[in-house]
Amino acid sequence: MNPMIRRQTLGDVLRRTALRVPAKTAIICGETQWTYAEFDALVTRLAAGLAKIGVQQGERVAVLARNSHGFAALRFALARLGAVLVPINFMLKAEEVAYILRHAGARTLATDSGLAELARAAAALQTEVREFVWLPSEDSSSAAVGMHSFDTLAACTAALPEITLTSTDLLQIVYTSGTESSPKGVMLTHDAVLSQYVSCLVDAEITSQDLTLHALPLYHCAQLDVFFGPAIYIGSSNVITSKPVPDNLLALIEKFKVTSFFAPPTVWIALLRSPAFNVERLASLVKGYYGASIMPVEVLRELAARLPKVRLWNLYGQTEIAPLATMLGPDDQLRKPGSCGRAVLNVETRVVDDQMQDVRVGEVGEIVHRSPHLMLGYFRDDERSHAAFTGDWFHSGDLGIIDEEGFISVVDRMKDMIKSGGENVASREVEEMIYRMPQVSEVAVIGLADPRWVEAVTAVIVLKDGQSLTEAEVMAHCNTHMASFKSPKRVVFTDSLPKNPSGKLLKRELRRSYDKQN
Repeated sequence: MNPMIRRQTLGDVLRRTALRVPAKTAIICGETQWTYAEFDALVTRLAAGLAKIGVQQGERVAVLARNSHGFAALRFALARLGAVLVPINFMLKAEEVAYILRHAGARTLATDSGLAELARAAAALQTEVREFVWLPSEDSSSAAVGMHSFDTLAACTAALPEITLTSTDLLQIVYTSGTESSPKGVMLTHDAVLSQYVSCLVDAEITSQDLTLHALPLYHCAQLDVFFGPAIYIGSSNVITSKPVPDNLLALIEKFKVTSFFAPPTVWIALLRSPAFNVERLASLVKGYYGASIMPVEVLRELAARLPKVRLWNLYGQTEIAPLATMLGPDDQLRKPGSCGRAVLNVETRVVDDQMQDVRVGEVGEIVHRSPHLMLGYFRDDERSHAAFTGDWFHSGDLGIIDEEGFISVVDRMKDMIKSGGENVASREVEEMIYRMPQVSEVAVIGLADPRWVEAVTAVIVLKDGQSLTEAEVMAHCNTHMASFKSPKRVVFTDSLPKNPSGKLLKRELRRSYDKQN
């Protein structure tokens, strides 16, 4: 039997959706709107255009671009061609981008007008990049000079080259943004990502009736593969924007009657604090998702009170598992506040000690997984690949506890656990305590080098507008409600906390900044 008969790849998924619902709106971005039939046909032409400029099956193609209809089309065109997507964080500096380009061996780099200068600067730093592809932006900016135009490539009338592609072929290499000396390239196959889509569809209740707003960066696996990919799989309609700021988000939700929206806690907090926030503007919204970090319990309660129609899901995972691992559903948000839930459909999860034995209820251990979602390994990095799968389970690097019902709560990243005065302090526990103070908008707790404590528990706090608080008041509050060794030894007030484009707090930057001030 020809294996093509049974094939299921990402490119096949779009084609099958277009055959089911050809006239349904697939993509809305700025002034651009495509039906599924139009989207599918354009993706095929774009794939043929890319082949014409030399992109081949198995080749790594890097993308340094903000969210747009062009990014969405390129993602599926590369899959249809059998090329490998390498999405890059556009907040990186030129040398950091160049490292990824060199490590991945990318010869083609797609970018947009706003990032063209950075793309060229990075490519010039001893990389193999020879071809640039310009992607249109949400605001329809003109093509960058000296780049292959998206519009020209997508008008190609040549036939798509015949390729033999299987579900076990490599679909993408996503580079992690960890604190290690060099980022790791996570290798994900078509079947790993599509297995993860199935878990998302079932456990996050993504349906064809959804109208989903995609505002967090598509270079990040959460927006790309927990929401955008599954939405295309099931046939939802999708609004894409590159501006995840309250005014724009509220306007788009109101204009298009968006029903489903994902954001990290920091963005939900920004929406709640916005002067433009109005429940009426969010009347259409019925599904709300959060991830990247745990939603502070006090913020969760505020969301439930101010947006009672919105059912909430907490989705937890990481790039190496494509990325969804566990889910806390709407019925358990306030029953199990702060938990990341239980393993999703296609994942098996444990919390283990150093000997790979299950910890007892309430004890801290490392969260480990088995799943068809999982990566093949780290690209060109056998040593770290082997270490990640010690004991035949994938080691997440997250510390957690499990309760009597099997619900998991993430205590901290192993690298974020603070060693203070000979005791382990979970930064998240201290953060939750400080969030109880009504004056606090955001807080991050870190450990800073200290001659007495080795690491001093340090709280970096952003206050709500018009509120005031002192270091002594914060310390007194924590000392009243928790063990003294957990309480902050230092409190810093600031206007904002550093975050990546996905809204995830960058504690490494806080540590770097405040260590210099010690």
